Amino acid sequence: MRAGADVERSPAMTRKSLVVLGLFGLVAWGEFVHWRASRAQSHACLPARSEAVVVLGFRNTRGGRANALNRWRVRAALRSIDPTLADSILICSGASGAASESEAALLARYAVAERGYTGTVQLEERSRSTWQNVENVIPLIEHVDQIKIVSNPLHAQKARLYLHHQRPDLAERLVRAADYRLGEAWPVKPLFALYGLRDMIRSKRGLAQKRRRQDVANPSK
Repeated sequence: MRAGADVERSPAMTRKSLVVLGLFGLVAWGEFVHWRASRAQSHACLPARSEAVVVLGFRNTRGGRANALNRWRVRAALRSIDPTLADSILICSGASGAASESEAALLARYAVAERGYTGTVQLEERSRSTWQNVENVIPLIEHVDQIKIVSNPLHAQKARLYLHHQRPDLAERLVRAADYRLGEAWPVKPLFALYGLRDMIRSKRGLAQKRRRQDVANPSK
């Protein structure tokens, strides 16, 4: 009787084990994708005396306070600041969407009023896309020795890719930010990884099309 019960229980236990292993594998894959993205197209470190930490805003549907994702991005930006440098500047980038204030203003307010940041802050309040985020912060980062772009790791990788395309000289100053931590927000990392990888493919295709159009417009180059 006991042997029969064990036989009946065995398939159920096997299915449960497979589900657990599958979930573990999915979480591990999400962690790996984010870890790899956080290191892509940037230096581990550079000799520097000054830096710009650029935090990219996410659309905020309610005015008055940064939403949960924007608050996380600010915290990641603040922990990315190197306290040993003589000069660090926090740049908050993003235009207003559905909220009455710009994403940049909400990010800055959270950094200063709620996280106690007392350093230099600059706002870039015109951007409505990642391409514009990068394009519009260029005048604010040209003078620094190293640049950190902070967002969800795959989104930040996309922004670094755009900087490589727009200003390769400035892209040489890109340094890793602290926007990846093992186990942080692990339940949503697989979803963010799927979306981010798909978005990265589209972005690379878009850049390839831009290059082809430039080659057609300037055949002598």
